[in-house]
Amino acid sequence: MDGAGDHGRAGGSFLTTVRVKKTQGADFRAGVSVDQIIAQQVGQATPFKSLEISCDTLRTAGDCDSGYACVYQHNMAWSSPTAPVAPEVDPRLLFERLFGSGSPAERKQNLLMRQRQQRSILDYVANESRSISRELAGAAKDNRGAAGLTARDKDKLDQYLTSIREIEQRIERAEKSAVSHPTPGMETPAGIPTSFTEYVRLNMDMLHLAFETDNTRVATFLLAGDGSNRSFDEIGIPDGHHYCTHHGNKPDLIAKTCVIDKWYASQFGYFLEKMNQTKDVDGKSLLDNSMILYGCGNGDGNRHTHANLPIILAGGGGGYLTPGRYVKHSDAPLANLYLSLIDRMGVKGVERFGDSAGRLANI
Repeated sequence: MDGAGDHGRAGGSFLTTVRVKKTQGADFRAGVSVDQIIAQQVGQATPFKSLEISCDTLRTAGDCDSGYACVYQHNMAWSSPTAPVAPEVDPRLLFERLFGSGSPAERKQNLLMRQRQQRSILDYVANESRSISRELAGAAKDNRGAAGLTARDKDKLDQYLTSIREIEQRIERAEKSAVSHPTPGMETPAGIPTSFTEYVRLNMDMLHLAFETDNTRVATFLLAGDGSNRSFDEIGIPDGHHYCTHHGNKPDLIAKTCVIDKWYASQFGYFLEKMNQTKDVDGKSLLDNSMILYGCGNGDGNRHTHANLPIILAGGGGGYLTPGRYVKHSDAPLANLYLSLIDRMGVKGVERFGDSAGRLANI
C-alpha cells in the first residue's frame, strides 16, 4: 500500500484503471485512458479525435494529495502512461478551437479564408515533394552512375508524403463537417462565468455543440478534481465539498453533502436533456446514439473507499445499451465496463484494458 493519497489515486485511475505511481515530481506514471483508446480509432472520422474539458483549475506540477502529483487529479485523459491530455477550462477558447472567433458571419468568412490558405500550402508542399524527388533521383544518378533512389531515400520521402496526406485528410474532414454542419448561430462566449452553475452549463453547451456538429465523438468532462473543496455559496452551502464529505456521520454535514451531490447530478441531467432534444442524422436523438458515463473514483468520501463506485451509464449507445435500469455487478472491476464500451464503439483488437478481468455482461 502507498498510504494516504486516495484522491490522487482515484483521479489518476478513474479512466485508466491502473495504479498510478506515487510521486510529486515529473516522473508521474498512470496508463492510457479508455477515451484515448477509443479515440485512436473512432477519432479518425472527425476533425477532433477527442475533446478534453474541465471546470476546475489546471495544475500539472506540485503535490496535491499526500505525495501524489497534481497531474493525477486535474487530468482525466491520458494518451500514454506519461502523457496526460490537458483539458480546456475556458469556454471561449474551446468555442474558438471548434468554430473560430467572432460573429457567425465572421466565422464563415474566416473559415473560407483558412481553407484557401491551407489548400495553397498543400499545393506548395506537393510541388516541393516532386522537386525533392527529382533532386534525389538526380543525385543518385550522379553518385552511382544509375538513376534511382536508395531504399532509405524512398522511406524518407514516403514518410514526408504520408504526413502531408494525413494533413490533407484532416482538412477534408473539417471541410465536410463545415458543409454538413454550419457553425452555430451564436456569438463566441465571453469566457469563464463567475457563477459555477453558468460555468458548468456553458462548457456543457460547448460539448453538446461539438457532438451535434460531429466535430468529435469522444470527450471527457471534468466537473471537479477528486478531492475538490469548492464551496457552494450560490446554492446555500458555504462549506467546501471535500470538507462536507468527511462528515463523520454528522447529520448536518451529510445533509450538505446531499445538496451538493444533487446539484452535480442536476447538471448532468441538464446535459442529458440537451442531448435528448437534439436529433441525429438518423432521426434518433443524440442521446439515443451516445454512451455517456458519469461517476467518480471514490465510492464513499467519508471513508475513502474505491469499491461500489457511483456510476451512471446514460444513453442508448445506438441500440447497444439498455437504459432505465439499476444493475448490481458485485465485485466486477470498472475496467470490465470500459472494455465492453470499447467493443460497442467498434474498436478492434483490444482484449484487455487496465485491470479488466473480462467483459461486463448485462449493460
